[in-house]
Amino acid sequence: MKKTLKWFFIVGLITLVGIQFIPADVNKQEVITTSDIRHVYDVPENVINILENSCYDCHSNNTNYPWYSQVQPIRLIMDHHVEEGKEELNFSEFANYSERRKRNKMRAISEQIEKSKMPLPSYLWLHSDANLSNEEKKILMDFISSLKN
Repeated sequence: MKKTLKWFFIVGLITLVGIQFIPADVNKQEVITTSDIRHVYDVPENVINILENSCYDCHSNNTNYPWYSQVQPIRLIMDHHVEEGKEELNFSEFANYSERRKRNKMRAISEQIEKSKMPLPSYLWLHSDANLSNEEKKILMDFISSLKN
């Protein structure tokens, strides 16, 4: 039994070291393109700041990678979350959405904010500064409401 446990530990350690060499994609866009949401709507700077702080890591083409993202399998998990987030909503590609999809996304954002479903609680564990205050929620909700007029 001890021999089996020893081999299990050795194989696990080799696997852990080995996966560190898996190349990771980088979701870093150097420039803000014309398809970014700020070029679709007249987005106030305070709204952009909130979006960049609380949403852009998972919902744009520009993720801010913390130090621990360099360790596998954490990076693989992060990349998967970012990929899922961008599939659902990508502020960097917002201009490429149809008018109907833009309206639906803004409505969905409003609902997510209202129900405190975004940012995800799992994201907030390590990024508490991304948690939306009541004032920030109001700013975002007011901006989204202004788009309906």
